[in-house]
Amino acid sequence: MRLEWARPGVLRATAHAFEFAALVAAARYVVESAPPDIPEESLEQLRAVLSGYDDQARHLHEARAPEENPDP
Repeated sequence: MRLEWARPGVLRATAHAFEFAALVAAARYVVESAPPDIPEESLEQLRAVLSGYDDQARHLHEARAPEENPDP
């Protein structure tokens, strides 16, 4: 995984699909089985992030996949 600043307050992440999938799976696990001490506001923010991810994943699924390229 690679992180870099795109501009102040905005990161650009480059990750293998399995790395990103692991992060998304962990976020879903927290949202679905969070202990009671996690604030509801935090869970709502995480739900919003996952919703945005789901929207973008659908968009990617509909788009043509890029050709295989070696890592930069």
